[in-house]
Amino acid sequence: MKRFTTLFAGFVLAGTLAGFSAEKANAKMNQLSAAEKKAGWKLLFDGKSLDGWRGYQKPDAPKQGWVVEDGCLKHQAKAGGGDIITLEKFTDFDLRWEWRLPAGANNGVKYLVSENRSAPGPEYQMIDDATAGHAKNQTAALYDILPPSKDKPLKPVGEWNSSRVLIKGNHVEHWLNGKKVLAYDLGSAELKEALAQSKFKGIKDFGDKNKGHILLTDHHDEAWFRNVKILELPGK
Repeated sequence: MKRFTTLFAGFVLAGTLAGFSAEKANAKMNQLSAAEKKAGWKLLFDGKSLDGWRGYQKPDAPKQGWVVEDGCLKHQAKAGGGDIITLEKFTDFDLRWEWRLPAGANNGVKYLVSENRSAPGPEYQMIDDATAGHAKNQTAALYDILPPSKDKPLKPVGEWNSSRVLIKGNHVEHWLNGKKVLAYDLGSAELKEALAQSKFKGIKDFGDKNKGHILLTDHHDEAWFRNVKILELPGK
């Protein structure tokens, strides 16, 4: 009986510690550290609301489709809502976020977004790679334009990935789970050649440097976001 009581107490203690760990992890979600605040990082998602966001080409945030669930920004599958963009515009920055998709899902983050052209802006692709087909449509690609490296560290479907877009001057980098997987220069001959072979050919100013919004896409599928933050950088 004593041995059973000891084992039971051990299980209770382990469960309690696990609960404390989970609470501690949740407490840190969508928050900046003291060092990040001092460096100038800003949260783009507060973990509670759509404050700071509105619909693409719309004055307000959508009333459906995008919800806050478990401290995450979630797009509900086939619920509408449309693309959403930041109220602010950015030009040189370090953008980071964490995301999760179910099997078969597709989404993306666009940057340097303009509401005055047919294609809003370059897109960091997020997708179940099993459904992506061409490499230029895989996760961390510059969607339909440039592919990521073949050895990118993508986690299995359903797990959280960490992504980053770094823009300094005309230089752009895509990162995935701590590894740089794509780099290109806005306005470069290489990019223009790739654009000419993409669905974005002929779109004026697409692929040039500008100050624009950050956009989360409504691709009709379920998608989760958390810890979305940005550090504005001095211009080159």
